[in-house]
Amino acid sequence: MLPGSAAAAAPVAEVMPARLKPFDMADVTLAEGPFLHAQRMTEAYLLRLQPDRMLHNFRVNAGLKPKAPVYGGWESEPIWAEINCHGHTLGHYLSACALAYRSTKDKRYKQRIDYIATELAACQTAAGSGLVCAFPDGAALLAAHIRGDKITGVPWYTLHKVYAGLRDGALLADSGASRDVLIRLADWGVVATRPLSDAQFETMLATEHGGMNEIYADLYVMTGKEDYRTLSQRFSHKAVMDPLVKGRDLLDGMHANTQVPKIVGFQRVYEVTGDDRYAKAASFFFRTVAHTRSFATGGHGDNEHFFAMADFDKHVFSAKGSETCCQHNMLKLARMLFMQDPQADYADYYERTLYNGILASQDPDSGMATYFQGARPGYMKLYHTPEDSFWCCTGTGMENHVKYRDSIYFHDDRSLYVNLFVPSAVVWTEKGAELVQRTTFPETPTTCLQWKLRAPAEIALQLRHPRWCRTAVVLVNGLEAARSANPGSYVEVARTWRDGDRVELRLEMEPAVESAPAAPDIVTFTYGPIVLAGALGREGLAPGADIIVNERKYGEYNKGDVAVPTIAGDPQQLARQVKPGAKPLEFTIAAADGAPVRLVPYHSIAHERYATYWRVKPATA
Repeated sequence: MLPGSAAAAAPVAEVMPARLKPFDMADVTLAEGPFLHAQRMTEAYLLRLQPDRMLHNFRVNAGLKPKAPVYGGWESEPIWAEINCHGHTLGHYLSACALAYRSTKDKRYKQRIDYIATELAACQTAAGSGLVCAFPDGAALLAAHIRGDKITGVPWYTLHKVYAGLRDGALLADSGASRDVLIRLADWGVVATRPLSDAQFETMLATEHGGMNEIYADLYVMTGKEDYRTLSQRFSHKAVMDPLVKGRDLLDGMHANTQVPKIVGFQRVYEVTGDDRYAKAASFFFRTVAHTRSFATGGHGDNEHFFAMADFDKHVFSAKGSETCCQHNMLKLARMLFMQDPQADYADYYERTLYNGILASQDPDSGMATYFQGARPGYMKLYHTPEDSFWCCTGTGMENHVKYRDSIYFHDDRSLYVNLFVPSAVVWTEKGAELVQRTTFPETPTTCLQWKLRAPAEIALQLRHPRWCRTAVVLVNGLEAARSANPGSYVEVARTWRDGDRVELRLEMEPAVESAPAAPDIVTFTYGPIVLAGALGREGLAPGADIIVNERKYGEYNKGDVAVPTIAGDPQQLARQVKPGAKPLEFTIAAADGAPVRLVPYHSIAHERYATYWRVKPATA
């Protein structure tokens, strides 16, 4: 399913029908709360950035005079030159502006999209090529990579962001200029790679290439052009896919975010080909990563790589765990799988990672985002600078916080699914219905929904009963209508609804502990879907010390010796020792020396040191 919209543009080619459809983001409204706050912070950042600075190197490569100086960090600084990610920010920026436009209908975002696309079209004309890129060596880098020469960097990964940004501009912001540039770029890709044998193509795919298979599958849906579908299959890395199809987990040691976008692409290729090998690979990968390789926050990996879970204790306390891009892409995969197979398990993972990975990744004061969200006790979240970093996670961070509304609600012909408990409203035009959700979740474990209807409507409301909740009760107009003792399922309430009907979902939240099978003495505390972090204060920190330039130095910034409390006791019994604090979602637990440790939601931690995992000591007699 194309991003952010149920039908942003009518598909030309047929695809495997999904069981559910998302609502167009334009039909979903966010109400006041942490998600809307995060969106507003990103909106402000997007409008501060200058397109001409991101276009600088694209114009240089086309033989045109740049209109503004280039941005710093990954976009220009020599110490990052070998990764060849120059230009990736422009692609992410286009996607973010498209998502922001679809969400808000603020014309300023569309104007920026159209301007950038027009500038890229001028680059194509000046260069006499469909390729637009910002690499220091320009088109020569791609030519060498396609020939099979040894190169440094990840050119297809970087180009994927440009492709994706143009796609999103075309589909979510109705930008004809974006579509024109995209098609010309896509046709360049077809011609440039056509001479490669399958073996040569597979060799090229050993280098990180983002989700190029997904892009060409999307292009096939947009145009019906068979060359695009063929290239989506060629861009699907068989060395990774084949073991997954057979249910074999060979991920140990692999670069995590090289793999996740490929798998998103596998699922999309399945949708445009019907070849269930791609679906099997995507489903097995998701189950493996979400259920056996993830931290409690939904993130995974150490120093960007998957590790053997038998060595969990050697990796969990790294400052370079949970790369935020990986969480971004895992949520894309979970969403796609859910629409094909609407199981609550996908939505449970989505909720856990959305709160503890994505919402947690943004500095609520500056709007900047994290790269890693490691669990080194006493460390802290570090955020990018506004103009001198531009990490990969800066780019996905631009997108993350302007698309919250894309996965709250889904529907089929008879049912409306409520997956997330977020203050919001959704309009179902075909039913003449609007559903308004009022909630302070997770501060309170309830949500209230109210129908606004032009006429009575027969709709089956599917309310998620999360796996973290023992029982769920549904009230309709104040009277109990359903009760579930089946965590990880949906409670259906089907009836003919009338204007003003009210639905209340009552859930149960309680403190719990989680640990990995290989390290039962290392635990994290949770409350419902929320990971609780020990708030450890600002010892040794100057104001602004968590806004950094160099992501490679995670673990070195602000690493002073900090006293971290020790927790003692039976790991499985510790949840009983967690006591409510003075404020909602605030708790305490006694350290081994008897001093109270304050526990707060990890997503709310900013500008201070924290601990999310604790190595528990045996209780003393």
